[in-house]
Amino acid sequence: MRALLLSGGRIIDPASGRDETGDLLILDGRIATVGQDAASKAPADAERIDCRGKVVCPGLVDLHVHLREPGQSAKETIATGANAAARGGFTTIVCMPNTAPSIDSASTVALVQEKARQAVVRVEITGALSKGIAGEELAPIGSLARAGVVALTDDGHCIQNNDLMRRALEYARQFGLPVMDHCQDYGLVTDGVMHEGYWSTVLGLRGWPSAGEEMIVARNILLAEQSGTHVHCQHLSSAGSIRLLREARARGVPISGEACPHHFVLTDACVAGSDEFWSADGLDLAARFFEGHPLPAWPSYHTHWKMNPPLRSAADRAAVLDALVDGTLDIISSDHAPHTEAEKEVEFDYAPFGIVGLETELSLSLMQLFHTGRLPLRELLAKLTWNPAKMLRLDQGRGTLSVGAVSDVTVIDPDRRWTCDRHDTASKSRNNPFHQWQLRGKATATIVGGRVVWRD
Repeated sequence: MRALLLSGGRIIDPASGRDETGDLLILDGRIATVGQDAASKAPADAERIDCRGKVVCPGLVDLHVHLREPGQSAKETIATGANAAARGGFTTIVCMPNTAPSIDSASTVALVQEKARQAVVRVEITGALSKGIAGEELAPIGSLARAGVVALTDDGHCIQNNDLMRRALEYARQFGLPVMDHCQDYGLVTDGVMHEGYWSTVLGLRGWPSAGEEMIVARNILLAEQSGTHVHCQHLSSAGSIRLLREARARGVPISGEACPHHFVLTDACVAGSDEFWSADGLDLAARFFEGHPLPAWPSYHTHWKMNPPLRSAADRAAVLDALVDGTLDIISSDHAPHTEAEKEVEFDYAPFGIVGLETELSLSLMQLFHTGRLPLRELLAKLTWNPAKMLRLDQGRGTLSVGAVSDVTVIDPDRRWTCDRHDTASKSRNNPFHQWQLRGKATATIVGGRVVWRD
């Protein structure tokens, strides 16, 4: 394997606290030297990448991605999803088990692993908590653990039987696996399609109350405390959920949560159309990032704004941002959920939930958290590198630039301005609500095991 020297970049490693300008040398797929003397140790034939004016950090990790394979390859495949991840700067992605069939057996894990070996980034696998992710009978957790899953989840579904969830946590703890939960109380959410509030009333759409998320967050806190198993609450969106999580973490409960960019950038006003969003909840974004550029326009009831959990109020968005700043939420993920054009081009009520997000996640996070001064760059990158790698106990030193660690590295230009085009993507799907948005910050090189798999 050819040596690789990244020279002159701002090296940020949240795991070690390193933040300095220097060089990084990669030899034989491992981090060999970091610092001012790295260049002097590079072989004469080393490939060199000039990183002046850019940030060099551990490879980004996204622990919440839907790759749709097996069974739904019209939407996405492991290969195309991995390509989209590489373009977004991600070197490790973690796929969810709500495929067809669901990933609830060792044989299905093996199938995904076989396909993942051909992917350009590292693909880790979660196993289902219940058979067929139906929430009725536990999946063979021991077999899934031995097959190599990194976590357990019924994402896309939520176990409603509290006793079954308790038993799942107790079994997961025996095998050292965290449990990730999609927090949704079906009895409260029923057939809601957007956040229950002002705009659902105006638009005549069935509402999805915040309490439908908060009820399960509260349940998970109680069960995590009782069992001692780490529970990770996925894509939290409501102020009430944040309040519950903050209090539980202060008491030492083994529970964590993640935020998705669409929940800390957008609000439910988007469903009412672009004029309503920009005139109210999007004023700050319009002023900061669209000066000299026309604002993107879209009609009301556009299904690219339909996601699960739904876009919520401006107050909820503010609560998610505050939680990212104070550390209540310590992980950012995309919830990359591709769907075909045909599936989305129907009435709002009948369209599937979900948007793609791997290629915009980094930029939106930089826009809302770093460029606004809410978070220092090192703290933001921790939520995209070390924190998810640590929670999942990823091997080979992923999430850090420590000497000897596997050489998964992302090079970022935090000031790069670019226009998002939903048709310019490596994903098979185009359900991207940020079409024609002016974004700031971009991955310019993605390196996996010492190989450059994406370079802008």
